[in-house]
Amino acid sequence: MKLIETRDLVEIPGGWFLMGCETGQENERPVHRVWVDEFALGRYPVTNREYAEFLEQTRKAAPRFWMQPMFADAAQPVVGVSWVEATAFCDWLSEQLGRVYRLPTEAEWERAACGGTDGALYPWGDTPPWEMGFIGRGEAKDRPARVGVNPPNGFGLHDMSEGVHEWCSDYYDPRYYAHSPERNPQGAASGERRSSRGGSWRHRIQFSRCAARSSLPPVYQYTDYGFRVAARIE
Repeated sequence: MKLIETRDLVEIPGGWFLMGCETGQENERPVHRVWVDEFALGRYPVTNREYAEFLEQTRKAAPRFWMQPMFADAAQPVVGVSWVEATAFCDWLSEQLGRVYRLPTEAEWERAACGGTDGALYPWGDTPPWEMGFIGRGEAKDRPARVGVNPPNGFGLHDMSEGVHEWCSDYYDPRYYAHSPERNPQGAASGERRSSRGGSWRHRIQFSRCAARSSLPPVYQYTDYGFRVAARIE
């Protein structure tokens, strides 16, 4: 087994944090106090190298943009993966490694993105990304950069703000924060869209705030959508 990047999980300690942002979009309010149990999260998004092994072993259909050269670098985050395909990868990985892998919840993702700094706008703090000299796109400007090219946040996680939108496990509800439980929120009970977090190389501003929310129907496939895996700490 290769799967070096996927095995490289970062342990996120349990704790309270303030979820949401008063100066963000309406779906990020109200800001509310949330407890998240300890969990583990991939240091990087899942890469093409890892996803290729999944395809080879399962013989499943490749993602929509798999053969396009600008998305084919082994160290790039895999793109064009639907929520359904991302969860299938997690199920396969669980069978391969004997540990339950899954997508993170929105609360877990935001807790991890903040890097232990409560209320930080970005994984590195409040300084705008354009003042940090970070790389948001690949050299050709028409593709995501390889994973890990920018410094990690306080938890040691890379690419939480830039690169690709990352699928989360939750059903998306723009008004969920008004009635979200205080401990380990799991998202709405049902819905037509699944939540996602993180930045996008396709956007004019490729970096996303920690609290920024996005969503898509779970079968959609876009060139700026990928995922990273989560697991329970054992």
